[in-house]
Amino acid sequence: MLIFRQLFDSASSTYTYLLGDADSGEAVLIDPVYENERRDWALMRELGLRLVATLDTHVHADHVTAAWLLKQRSGSRILLSESAGAANADHGLKHGDRVAFGSRHLEVRATPGHTSGCLTYVLDDHSQAFTGDALLIRGCGRTDFQQGSPNQLYRSVREQILSLPAACLLYPGHDYRGMTVTSVAEETRYNPRLGGDANATDFAGYMNNLGLPHPKLMDIAVPANLRCGRPEGGVATHQEPSWASLTCTFGGIWEIQPTVLEERMAGEHAYEIQVIDVREPREFGDVLGHIHGARLLPLSELASRAGEIDRNRPAVTVCRSGTRSAQAAVLLQKAGLTQVANLAGGMLRWRAEGFAVEDGAE
Repeated sequence: MLIFRQLFDSASSTYTYLLGDADSGEAVLIDPVYENERRDWALMRELGLRLVATLDTHVHADHVTAAWLLKQRSGSRILLSESAGAANADHGLKHGDRVAFGSRHLEVRATPGHTSGCLTYVLDDHSQAFTGDALLIRGCGRTDFQQGSPNQLYRSVREQILSLPAACLLYPGHDYRGMTVTSVAEETRYNPRLGGDANATDFAGYMNNLGLPHPKLMDIAVPANLRCGRPEGGVATHQEPSWASLTCTFGGIWEIQPTVLEERMAGEHAYEIQVIDVREPREFGDVLGHIHGARLLPLSELASRAGEIDRNRPAVTVCRSGTRSAQAAVLLQKAGLTQVANLAGGMLRWRAEGFAVEDGAE
């Protein structure tokens, strides 16, 4: 079974695509965004997938790829067009190559024109294609920089994308209006630039008179993407929390496992951790008990009492199952606390793993 997710970066209106083979657990990411690396990694972890490769459709001018970051975390291969000439890539892709993940694969089609190194990735059964900026929904990428060419893009789209089966779903690299997917049939008929009876001359006339300003991040994004997203000096700009070993959920909440919290609280710096129990008072002393040293601050009062929590010390939020405390962690982050984690599984997990409590039943 194919696992497929379409993810979105609101800052650059970029789509990232996750494709996984359920049987083998192998997966690929198309066009991952630097700032969303942690989100994408969390999703793969929650779905039980192992990243084998990142694929960029081209050298982007409006965002930085997360390819290098993901390789540091997972050992995944960095793949993009050979003609891009990017440093730190593990393999340069050419027209006709295949990228395998488990029993599935993506077919590589060269679709230059937006840039000289644009690629479209076509799923093995030709049911889906990932077009980057070569073809957008009722539009296409611009052709006025990075060796762009209207004539070349026209040929690329007509010969390599719109030649796919009419029912093939097309997933673009961006959309600025909230649209998510189109098809070969739709774009062949309705694309105002490349569809209908438009020929290469019509298309070139349209593209040569767009008069668009250059992307705001172009001077930053292009050099960074020519390094496959590797920061200058090789140090990532966003670091993992250092006060404990935490994991970030796909929903963006930092979690601490019961074993990690117990070890941290048993160490010489145990006093640094603030355990904030957000259950109701009657639950604090019920059959589950509470963690030694925990402070009771019910969720219903937390927003108004967040100022009582020391901002200079890490805080761990706790409830029965980890649900209410997840919301508590969000509230504390909004209140300005920067070292906050939710206890995964709450008191149910804490008790199930045999850790000590106060006032609970044996």
